Amino acid sequence: MMNTMSSTATTAPQRVLSVDILRGLTIALMIVVNDAGDGRHYWWPLEHAEWNGWTLTDLVFPTFLFLVGCSIVFSMAGRLGRGADRPQLALHVIRRSAIIILLGWFLTLMPYFHLTTLRFYGVLVRIGLCYLCAGLLFIRVQRPRTLAVITAALLVGYWILMRFVPVPGAGIPTHQIPLLDHDQNLVAWLDRHVVVFTQHWFHTGRLYEKVRDPEGLLSTLPAVATALLGVLTGLYMRSAQAARTKAIGLFASGLALLVAGYLWSPWFPFNKKLWTSSYVLLCAGWALLALGALYWLLDVRQAHLKSKLVAALIWPWQVFGSNAIAAYTVSVIFIKAMIDIHIGTTPSGKPLSVLGWVYNNIFARNGSTALTSHGFALAFTFLCFLPIWLLWRKRIFLKI
Repeated sequence: MMNTMSSTATTAPQRVLSVDILRGLTIALMIVVNDAGDGRHYWWPLEHAEWNGWTLTDLVFPTFLFLVGCSIVFSMAGRLGRGADRPQLALHVIRRSAIIILLGWFLTLMPYFHLTTLRFYGVLVRIGLCYLCAGLLFIRVQRPRTLAVITAALLVGYWILMRFVPVPGAGIPTHQIPLLDHDQNLVAWLDRHVVVFTQHWFHTGRLYEKVRDPEGLLSTLPAVATALLGVLTGLYMRSAQAARTKAIGLFASGLALLVAGYLWSPWFPFNKKLWTSSYVLLCAGWALLALGALYWLLDVRQAHLKSKLVAALIWPWQVFGSNAIAAYTVSVIFIKAMIDIHIGTTPSGKPLSVLGWVYNNIFARNGSTALTSHGFALAFTFLCFLPIWLLWRKRIFLKI
C-alpha cells in the first residue's frame, strides 16, 4: 500500500514489478466491475455472488488488500533493517490510515455532504483499517512465524465467533438459526447496533444494505488476515532465496491455500459479504498464483525487457498501479458526477443524467445488453486511465 500511495521509482526502498502490475490489473478490474452501464444486465463473472459462493469479481478487493500487505514489507523492511525509528514509522502509518479513511468518508458524502447519511464503512475505510493494523503489526513483529500465528488466530477466532457465539435475539448458529444467515448473523447484528449508537449520539450513520454492510466492523478482522498474508508473502519475496525458488514457492503456497479454503468451506462457506475465513484463503490462493505467474514472467524471466509486445501489454497496468488509490478516487468522482449532473428529462418526465444519456445514446442505442453494459464499463475505465496517465507522464505519484 505504501507503494500504491506514496512512492516514486527513485525514492521507493524496493520495487517489484510483478506487484505493481498485479495492483494495476486489480484496480482496473475494480473500476470495470463497479461501473457497468446497466446494473440489470451483466455477465455473471463480473457480478458479486449473491451470498455464499464466489465469482471473479469477488476476488478483486481481497487481492488489493493482499497487495497492501506485500507493499508494506517492500516499503518498511529496509528502513527497519537500517534501524529506523519505530515510533516515527508508526505515526506515519497512523497518519496515512487516517487520510485514507477520511478520503473514503469524503467520497461517500459527495456531492451533497449530508452528514446524516454518512456510511462509516466502505472500501477505502477497510483499506485504511487493514493498512493500519497490518502496518503497526509489521513494525512491531517481523518474524514470519509470529505473523503466521496471528493470521491463523484471526481466521480461526472469526470462525469461532460466527459459528458458536449466539446472535442476541436469534440463537446459536446451526441450531436455532442457519449458519451465515443473511440478516441473523453476528456481523450484521453488531453493525446494526453500531449504527443505532451513532444515530443516537451523532445523528449519522447508515449501512450499505440497510440491515447489514459488506465492509462491516467485525468482518474487518479476517480482512486484516488477508493483508497479513500479503505481509508474509512480501517477507518471502524479500528473502535470500533464488528468484526461481521464490516463484515456485509462490505457486505452491497459492495451491496450498486454495486447497485449505475448499477443505474449510463446507463448515464455513465462501462469503465475500461476511469475509469468511475460507474466503480469505481462497482469495489469497488465487492472488499468490497470479503473483507467481507475473513474478516468473517479469521479475525472473524479465520478459518485458526482451519483448516490446510484453512491455506494451503491461504498461497500462503499471500506470494504473503507480497511482492506484488515485485511480479509484477518480472513478468514484467521475461516476458520481455522471449520475448527479442532469441534462434533460426522459420521455416519462424523469431527470436524465449524463450517465443515462451517454449510455442510452452511445452504447445502448439498440437496447441494453450485457455487452453494452460492460462496453460502457470498459470505456469508463479508459476515461479514468487518462488522468492517471497524465500523472505518470509528469512523474507525479500522489502521497496520501
